[in-house]
Amino acid sequence: MTTRTWRGALTPRRLTTIRGRLLIGILALLAAGLVGNSVAGALTLRTYLHHRAEVTLRESGDRIHRLLQEQPQTVDGSQLATLLEPLLGITVVGTDGTVADQVGAGAPEDVNALTAGRLDQVVTFNDQPAVPDLIALRIPTAGLTITTAHRTVQASAVILTMRTDIDRGTVAGFISGQATVVAITLALTSAVSLLILGIGLRPLGRMADTADDIASGARDERLPVHGEHNETDRLAIAVNNAFDAQARAERQVRDFVADASHELRTPLATISGWLDLYNQDALSDPHTLAAALDRVNGEVGRMRLLVEELSLLARLDTGRPLEAQPVDLQGLAADVVQDAQVIAPDRAINLHPAHPAQTVHPALVHGDGPRLQQVLNNLIGNAVQHTPPGTDVDVTVDATVTHVRILVADRGPGIPPEDLTRVFDRFWRADAGRSRAHGGSGLGLAIVQAIVHAHHGTVHVTSAPGTGTTVTVALPTRAEPDDSRPGEPT
Repeated sequence: MTTRTWRGALTPRRLTTIRGRLLIGILALLAAGLVGNSVAGALTLRTYLHHRAEVTLRESGDRIHRLLQEQPQTVDGSQLATLLEPLLGITVVGTDGTVADQVGAGAPEDVNALTAGRLDQVVTFNDQPAVPDLIALRIPTAGLTITTAHRTVQASAVILTMRTDIDRGTVAGFISGQATVVAITLALTSAVSLLILGIGLRPLGRMADTADDIASGARDERLPVHGEHNETDRLAIAVNNAFDAQARAERQVRDFVADASHELRTPLATISGWLDLYNQDALSDPHTLAAALDRVNGEVGRMRLLVEELSLLARLDTGRPLEAQPVDLQGLAADVVQDAQVIAPDRAINLHPAHPAQTVHPALVHGDGPRLQQVLNNLIGNAVQHTPPGTDVDVTVDATVTHVRILVADRGPGIPPEDLTRVFDRFWRADAGRSRAHGGSGLGLAIVQAIVHAHHGTVHVTSAPGTGTTVTVALPTRAEPDDSRPGEPT
């Protein structure tokens, strides 16, 4: 990695990226582990060295005690020093309590006073200004004569000493070495981590480039998925699904605008044609003029109905609250069926409950009465329009404790399976020519679905060619605004 790459990777702006945060996290965890391990090692080493010094003193003290048990009269100082190796020094205390002589490495005379009264105890000196870092063990030796290079001393005690500053230097050297190891390890880890993170995050970079291309107009592009079921693949699939949903929404908007324009273009063309004839004085005959005005009024009414339906769908799409009043669906269905029988006297449009339990559970819901009436009008109207003359239509209202179901069934030709998934699409018709001939806009079932969902209900269609079609609407007996949409009751 070049110096320029290092600087680019470690700038404050870069450190706020995912790569930078991951790098900081890795280095922080590694540094904490290395420092903690070094501190634990240093403490263990210091404890071990101090314990080793104490053990050495005590073992030397035991050898002196064994020597005293043999009742020696005189001991040569050099032999005593050899016997007590690896001690650094032996201080001989005379019978008057003062330092009489020293064998080996000397120790300050203050050690005599500091260890007085602390026989056979290991004493550690760390904060005494007059005594360097050392540990000492004072052993009583009454009756022992020690011959040194200088003289013969009648010893009342000997003080065994070992310096600990060497051990401290060893610990300090260990800490210094560990600090160097930590620094080198962190530097190498940074380089390797940047390389690994660069490789690991490369798919995210490709995703960002692809997303930029899609935003620039390449709507058919999608993020690459490698089929490895890892995090990047899951992210790519989720983003691709979002792009697909957006593409579908945009396509639906375009189709909606095109369909609405097409629906409005036909009546506008008709009105424009009659106006042109009127401006050319081609409608001078009163009967012809009256017929033209009737046609114009009919087309205006068709446009008004389409605009009202589109306005209703827009209000329902925005989630505007509906009226919430008690509505008797059985009575409402009876009124709608009666109106339909007047409009289509050649049809047998029947209303009946599903079973006698209807009298136990009244078909009462809380909702918007006019909108629910529109649902029934659209369903029965569709059944009448899209079935041959003389085809029966059955309307069933079935009430339970939690739901009220409305079933509108006909015995017509049915709907092909490939068309069932589109029956609720706006402006969609299975037979566009026939629907327009009957004045349909292709919004009837779309309005039904929107109104039912606004009441927290469900609607679905079952059909098969040659067996007829059944539309089932299920509404909860109480449709609260925060209720989740209920499932289809059984």
